[in-house]
Amino acid sequence: MTDLTTRYLGLTLKNPIVAAASPLTKKIESAKKLNDAGVGAIVVYSLFEEQIIHESLELDHYLTRGTNSFAEAITYLPEIGTYAMGPGKYLDHLHAIKKAVSVPVIGSLNGVSKGGWTSYARRMQDAGADAIELNLYYLPADPELPAVELENTYLELVQDIRAVVSIPLSVKLNPFITSLPNFAKNITAAGADGLVLFNRFYQPDFDLDNLEVVHSLVLSNSDELRLPLRWISILYGKVKADLALSTGVHTATDVIKSMMAGAKVAMIASEILKNGYNRIPDILATMQSWMEEREYTSIQQMQGSMSQQAVKEPAAFERANYMKILGSYRDLP
Repeated sequence: MTDLTTRYLGLTLKNPIVAAASPLTKKIESAKKLNDAGVGAIVVYSLFEEQIIHESLELDHYLTRGTNSFAEAITYLPEIGTYAMGPGKYLDHLHAIKKAVSVPVIGSLNGVSKGGWTSYARRMQDAGADAIELNLYYLPADPELPAVELENTYLELVQDIRAVVSIPLSVKLNPFITSLPNFAKNITAAGADGLVLFNRFYQPDFDLDNLEVVHSLVLSNSDELRLPLRWISILYGKVKADLALSTGVHTATDVIKSMMAGAKVAMIASEILKNGYNRIPDILATMQSWMEEREYTSIQQMQGSMSQQAVKEPAAFERANYMKILGSYRDLP
């Protein structure tokens, strides 16, 4: 019997499939189903910085009613919708999930600014979270904001959270950082125990009939695996952090590729949302069979075996392969 266990953020997981932060954990019953289906760990959906600010503004409103002290401040915050709950209820929800499941539970914070809201990381720890995932979901749209200033804000935020929690901390990055390896090294030095690659930005679309900007959820597919696969392969062995692959994980093949690139875990959500909880045992069984056929005795044996530092052609992950790929294209008849 092959050993599917892996070590991620200092935690021993029975297998490398982690339920990513998503609506799958909005209900306790759904978290139980993930647990029963066999995931190695669960990331609870994010507590957004905006929710915490919104709640404090509402409190200020009732304490200073009639003073107009904050005018239309609340209207500047995005409408989060029914997916959200206040920070107090979120922490209660996190605690309830921890009590209801047997696998490690990772809390998720979504924000970028420094300030008192980082104390909620400590409150997540107190609620029973085994680790925290900081989701740096921010889209810089100000042409006056230098990249170094934004990156320094990220680093200081990680330092602030690291100072108030003792449990492991991972950081979920976006792929649009100019020098990702350097930033990965710096944010690890700032206190991150793990890096999750990548955050998947949801893009707006245009409704040409009504001339409106519309928002809709488009789930991932396996083709999106290539971007995080490449960067995990490059970063493996170069940063002192556990790597987690997120986006595009749908099949046993996707999970195996993630491990071979150097990831400790593969995070999944869209596949379960589309095809149900039974996909977890199906994927695990297929992985087990694949490994036995090829005489792999453990997940740890294959981790990093296809990383840049392990393959015969390291340039395959870099620019040198760009012209080779273009040269392989043949004109249609």
